[in-house]
Parts: sequence; structure tokens; C-alpha cells
Amino acid sequence: MLRAYLSALPSGDRYADVAELLLGELFANAVQHSDAPDDRRIEIRFALTNGLLRLEVHDAGSGRPALRSASLCDERGRRLFLVNELSTRWGCCPRVGGIGKFVWALVAPTTAVAA
Repeated sequence: MLRAYLSALPSGDRYADVAELLLGELFANAVQHSDAPDDRRIEIRFALTNGLLRLEVHDAGSGRPALRSASLCDERGRRLFLVNELSTRWGCCPRVGGIGKFVWALVAPTTAVAA
């Protein structure tokens, strides 16, 4: 869905690589760490506003994401590090109605590389 959305934008290709990676990381975090019942859905949203692509992943879980340090030998713990490093900003907010949360990230367009 994200690829289709970005391909329809005149400059969508400038967001694609980072946005696809970050959306995948946020979604994987929601799947792996949510304490919501298995029948609850995970929802994604995205929109381009003021030159930044806003990605959101909503879930019904109560846990909040937190950056942690991962050693070279750790097999886990790098998803939010990637989000933190590659996004302009990111955060977590409660969902309307008080059930669950959503994690969001803002993605700036990459600069064009001269050929």
C-alpha cells in the first residue's frame, strides 16, 4: 500500500527506501511486542504533509516503545534505533478512546544524487 501511495506522488521515490524500511520496523515491533489479544488488528496509516511523510502504526497493546542499546552480539533491539536514526522525529501517543497506542515517524525526502 505504501509503495502504491508513493508511486502516485511526483516525488514519492525520494521517500520510498527509508519509508518502507521504517514502516516495516514499526509494524514488526507492533506484531512482536503487543500484549493485545491476537484478534486485534494492527493498522497502518501514512500521509504526506508539509514535505514530510508521516507513518503511523496503531495497535491495541498497552506497552510503549523505548530505545535501548544493543551490543554487537545482540540479535534484537535495533528496530527503534533504526527508526530513531533514519526518521526526522518519532514518538508514541495513546489512541483515541484510550485503547492502545500508535507509534509514528516522520520521514524527510532524500536529496537527489547527481549522476
